[in-house]
Amino acid sequence: MRRRTLLVLPAAVLTAAAACARDDTRDDARDERKPVSTERHEYGEDPAQYAELTRPDGEPQGVAVLVHGGFWKPQYGIEYAQPLVPSLIAHGWATWAIEYRRGTGAADTLADVRAAIDALPVEAGTVVGIGHSAGGHLATWAAAGGGFTHVVSQAGVLDLRAAYEENLGDGAVERFLGHPPGPADAGVDPIRMLPLDVHVWCVHGRADDVVPIGQSRAYVEAAGAGATLVEVAGDHFTVVDPDSGAWARTLEILDRL
Repeated sequence: MRRRTLLVLPAAVLTAAAACARDDTRDDARDERKPVSTERHEYGEDPAQYAELTRPDGEPQGVAVLVHGGFWKPQYGIEYAQPLVPSLIAHGWATWAIEYRRGTGAADTLADVRAAIDALPVEAGTVVGIGHSAGGHLATWAAAGGGFTHVVSQAGVLDLRAAYEENLGDGAVERFLGHPPGPADAGVDPIRMLPLDVHVWCVHGRADDVVPIGQSRAYVEAAGAGATLVEVAGDHFTVVDPDSGAWARTLEILDRL
């Protein structure tokens, strides 16, 4: 998969994003919030079983649980979620960025995502799952098991059967499941898990050629009132660029919660 420099160099982005990743048209004290600390928490013994908790100064307005993407492949990790942390902190959100096992099978990945959500060490009235690409799949899947009050799927893989048929990620769905998707996989395929008890916002770039916007359109059509489609200008990575208008749309969704 191709990645923008923005995502390939997360350390540089983390330094810069705190200053420029907010909507300057707002005159809101939340836009000046700073991170107090980042804490690493292990929720298992495997090196990939950990999460990072970052808190803003003062009382957060909720917790954003960040689930990175990468087509469930081992070479793509938590560094693809970290660039969004400064922007969320600036807007008053605590963040819980989770890592999980990848490349060892769907059972390990799904168990880790569930365990990481359950291990959230703070209580909040609003807990939003935010997942990009395969992370959108994982966040939306996890919502059925509790722990989230809302979900934002960013260019999410929400229909595994269609993703398999379209060969998204060069066979990523079959590698993830260990076989082509079938009826027995309905419990891990978001579009076949409807209805959910939480609302899902599907933020998706119209020019996305990695995970086509048809994935989100089909999910929202199937979900009816349980989901909202937010079409934005840009490609697969625009939605996780903290300087983009697409990310600003996600912040607007969070502001309304």
